[in-house]
Amino acid sequence: EAAGDNSEALDAQAGSVDEENGRQLGEIELQCGICTKWFTADTFGIDTTSCLPFMTNYSFHCNVCHHSGNTYFLRKQANLKEMCLSALANLTWQSRTQDEHPKTMFSKDKDIIPFIDKYWECMTTRQRPGKMTWPNNIVKTMCKERDVFLVKEHPDPGSKDPEEDYPKFGLLDQDLANIGPAYDNQKQNNAVSTSGSLNGKFFNQVVWGIAAGGSGKGRGAKRKQQDGGTTGTAKKTRSDPLFSAQRLPPHGYPLEHPFNKDGYRYILAEPDPHAPDPEKLELDCWAGKPIPGDLYRACLYERVLLALHDRAPQLKISDDRLTVIGEKGYSMVRASHGVRKGAWYFEISMDEMPPDTAARLGWSQPLGNLQAPLGYDKFSYSWRSKKGTKFHQSIGKHYSSGYGQGDILGFYISLPEDTETAKSLPDTYKDKALIKFKSYLYFEEKDFVDKAEKSLKQAPGSQIIFFKNGASQGIAFKDIFEGVYFPAISLYKGCTVSINFGPYFKYPPRDITYRPMSDMGWGAVVEHTLADVLYHVETEVDGRRSPPWEP
Repeated sequence: EAAGDNSEALDAQAGSVDEENGRQLGEIELQCGICTKWFTADTFGIDTTSCLPFMTNYSFHCNVCHHSGNTYFLRKQANLKEMCLSALANLTWQSRTQDEHPKTMFSKDKDIIPFIDKYWECMTTRQRPGKMTWPNNIVKTMCKERDVFLVKEHPDPGSKDPEEDYPKFGLLDQDLANIGPAYDNQKQNNAVSTSGSLNGKFFNQVVWGIAAGGSGKGRGAKRKQQDGGTTGTAKKTRSDPLFSAQRLPPHGYPLEHPFNKDGYRYILAEPDPHAPDPEKLELDCWAGKPIPGDLYRACLYERVLLALHDRAPQLKISDDRLTVIGEKGYSMVRASHGVRKGAWYFEISMDEMPPDTAARLGWSQPLGNLQAPLGYDKFSYSWRSKKGTKFHQSIGKHYSSGYGQGDILGFYISLPEDTETAKSLPDTYKDKALIKFKSYLYFEEKDFVDKAEKSLKQAPGSQIIFFKNGASQGIAFKDIFEGVYFPAISLYKGCTVSINFGPYFKYPPRDITYRPMSDMGWGAVVEHTLADVLYHVETEVDGRRSPPWEP
């Protein structure tokens, strides 16, 4: 759908230019094609009755840059990709400003198509088609443009989401400030601009997921565009080993993924840029052969969130990965990051707790059973809502009064610095098998639960303390088993809780020293990077655990 002659032009005398160049997301804003500054449309008295926020199908020059001294505004015909981009940006913004738990994915039939149908005349100068074929074309467009859009075709197994809500679509890059017109594509035919004014470096904002960067890539590093590429049209090809990593959703994990279950755990992998022989990363050359694990590394996200894969499938996780809703019997979800030494803290708010529901909250090692209440085995410690009972190895003991809807709970753990676990680096997983699932690679690790249970040993000086609305309930557990501990939530039936990893808490403890769990985001990046480097420089390195640090 090329832009045609069906355009509108407006010349309006304006008063002054917005010197601060501030952004007002959610308002109708225009970007000057020469100075690249942003202005709200009402700054120049432009008629916005046929405009929408986050539109990209226009050309605009402010009164300072335009040769006539007036503003120039030309509204163009939008193609389906631009219409979908604008629709999803507006839906995302509305959800952020109106919903308690903002969404990032939207239903084709319930959200996207009704929005485009309602605002068709505002989104494009093209006539509304007589035949209702455009909804199918919209789906094809968003499924094709994977460098811009996320696609989720079916609900997670065990999810209560109705099948008719799918497919759902979202934006790969959730930074709405990156949306802007592709002026670099207009350089050759824009008669009112000078050739020296429009250089490509100003206009990389429209290329989502490539030039804009920064959506959950491992180690927190932004991918840079390849030399010689053009920002307006550059796309990674499927043979590029970085292709999959660049299509990660906003919160750093694929929407469709394998779950940790049946004795196996799955760790998302990405190409290791420091691996020897990086040219071997081309996936095509490994067709029918096992892919060497040392060419890849664990893919990390620099924010601590609830894990999408390390949970019971029936639990429903919110789009921001900070709220969980229970379903049927007890089942558990762990956080994405764990701790092995030091003192750490996080909070949980009890949002909704209908009658006959319950929660057990606390800390769990990676091998804690996901299809059981927290505190069921040797790998986890919990605090129950009913009667305030504490649990470990399925043994309940009186600890405090219970808690319920509206309460804010605090969870503190202190782990000694001199244990073997504390001195060790994280697993590299490079000796594990790589499997492919829905275009992504994962390390597959077998759980040896019996062996791990027999090797457990206490960590003298360790302790766990729970807090209720800022008041310490006393030491719940001490001298707990040594290991890596993750914040964990287990729910019974349909209660809803939200987790706050910090750094700001509603009731920060005042009588103890701690670090917020949010600090572990970048901390894990540093630890895993060091573990990967040691793997490559050491002649013999245990793939699961690098040697202890030497003092």
